[in-house]
Amino acid sequence: MEQTILVVGASGYIGSHLVPELASTGYKIRATGRNLKLLEKRGWQEIENVSLHQLDLNEANNLPELLEGVDSVFFLVHGMNHGHDFIDIELQAAKNFSNALKHSSVERVIYLGALQPADGEPSAHLQARKATGDILRESGKTITELRAGIIVGPGSAAFEVMRDFVFHFPLLITPKWVYSKSSPIALRNLLYYLVQLLHFKPTRHQIMDVAGTENITYAQQLKTIGQYIGKKTRILSVPFLTPKFAARWLHLVTSVPTNIAKALIGGLGHDLQANGTALQSLIPQHLLSYEEAVEESLGHENEVVRSDIWGFDPDALARWQPGYGYYPKQAGYCLKTDATAEELWQQVQLVGGKQGYFYANYLWRIREWMDFAIGGDALKRYRRDPENLELGDKIDSWKVINLVPNQFLSLLFGMKAPGLGRLEFTIEDKGDYREIDIRAWWHPAGFSGLLYWFAMMPAHLFIFRGMTHALVRRCQAKAQEGKTETI
Repeated sequence: MEQTILVVGASGYIGSHLVPELASTGYKIRATGRNLKLLEKRGWQEIENVSLHQLDLNEANNLPELLEGVDSVFFLVHGMNHGHDFIDIELQAAKNFSNALKHSSVERVIYLGALQPADGEPSAHLQARKATGDILRESGKTITELRAGIIVGPGSAAFEVMRDFVFHFPLLITPKWVYSKSSPIALRNLLYYLVQLLHFKPTRHQIMDVAGTENITYAQQLKTIGQYIGKKTRILSVPFLTPKFAARWLHLVTSVPTNIAKALIGGLGHDLQANGTALQSLIPQHLLSYEEAVEESLGHENEVVRSDIWGFDPDALARWQPGYGYYPKQAGYCLKTDATAEELWQQVQLVGGKQGYFYANYLWRIREWMDFAIGGDALKRYRRDPENLELGDKIDSWKVINLVPNQFLSLLFGMKAPGLGRLEFTIEDKGDYREIDIRAWWHPAGFSGLLYWFAMMPAHLFIFRGMTHALVRRCQAKAQEGKTETI
């Protein structure tokens, strides 16, 4: 009989890798996420045995329906990116899910939690991970909890923090926790454990550590990354770099979002040594060493640009380089209006060429001259058609890499700069009003890429606000509430 598996948190880091692994084994998968459009961008709806479902565990009205007929559940929800109150959100989500489990026919739940320190008070982030497991066990269902530390793979937040540090600086100024130990596990090994657990039907709760081949300090991990990219890693640990200050420092010098940085710093301040004997005995496999995991991870770095986000565009693929920040910086402005989506789209399509960029064209021209001064060709003005755009069109130094009429336009940045970026126009119909959002995304190339971003950000915010209002005026419509957003 075909098993039905519910993956809660499929749009997250582990979930986004786990769903394809499960689908390839023949299970019937229900993949859930708070943002259905984000799930759809992955193309999973094209897989016969995968169905996509929107699920917000804080408004879980459709949980009973989703749980009906489900044999096993992977609970992978993590609230790190929800804001300063993510712990409360995370625990409330676990309670809502646990309550729904009580009244379901689900046989077992596999929960991916976090390693806990042997000594000292765990950070709030680690306490929340432990409490989530306790809450799930209150459902009365059999819970298998795996506790993992750093996951070594492209896009893993903790690994990306260390990678950015090594790529960005000749001297790494770090908190004293850099000499704490952990047991990093390769993404491939973790996924194998998760999939193979479905072959076992435990009759009682289980808590097992996920361990790699060694317990090593973060300093050793940083140096190993440096060795792989051919860079000598010098580390200076300072006692005054408190967790709060360290989180701000991380946000400044890496492209990892602030909320994730804060949670990571809280967790990395402990020795998180794992004992993986139980899990390794249950599910034997070849575990990659840390060096092998780093080599595999950095060898797949370009996968970030091989996605629908970049339209699988060959120019984006060709320009992506090792060392570009995995997490993009962003700055944009979102405005509500009574203009129709069709009216807004008609104006958006006029961008570039002789028309210009709707607002502060003199600043766009200055940037184009700057590009020309360093050997770029941004002064060449070009549009195939003055009124309509198609996928692949060149617009001055930009290129259309994604286009959904009346909804979305994405332009690949073509000027010379330390990194890779895109400019997006998003139109959302909210029923009583529409939202027009203009936003720049930037993957910085090392520290120079970050300096470039921070130098340009004030102009971005000024220009994007003006552009959204100008678009609405051109539609002869009313502008309502607007807001600036930046990371």
